[in-house]
Amino acid sequence: MTDEKLARINALAKKKKESGLSEAELEEQKILRQEFLAEFKKNFRRDMDKIEIVDRDGTIKTLKDIRHENKKRK
Repeated sequence: MTDEKLARINALAKKKKESGLSEAELEEQKILRQEFLAEFKKNFRRDMDKIEIVDRDGTIKTLKDIRHENKKRK
């Protein structure tokens, strides 16, 4: 997400607290928040997938590998 969009999210939040938002601004805020959350989730998942776990037997697995193994078991 660009710095401009983050600044706009913050500006809308500040304006909402001070004087309220118009319908158009509420919709814009909703869309920007959805974009922010989607990007946050994508980045969080990417970071989590890089974490490595060492099993008791010394095997190294990523959380992504473990997640795929759990899906196969179901």
